[in-house]
Amino acid sequence: MTDLLSLWLPIVLSAVAVFVASSVIHMMTGWHAGDYPKLADQDKVMDALRPFGIPPGDYMLPMCSSRQEMASPEFTERMKKVRSW
Repeated sequence: MTDLLSLWLPIVLSAVAVFVASSVIHMMTGWHAGDYPKLADQDKVMDALRPFGIPPGDYMLPMCSSRQEMASPEFTERMKKVRSW
């Protein structure tokens, strides 16, 4: 029977390989792109929720569809409104 101490290097190397592979899969392939869907009318939803003073949490509002939309002046204005809550 093989001693566990003699297997430490293969165990560590395989753990590192699995970590790197999973990182590449999740970051490069867009695996989680649909986790937070975009609302149909974000501005009305934000205006309706603003009086409640909801603290930051696991929701995306406003949500953008792409990085290009994130750089738009309209999205920047929405983010300023959210930060003023």
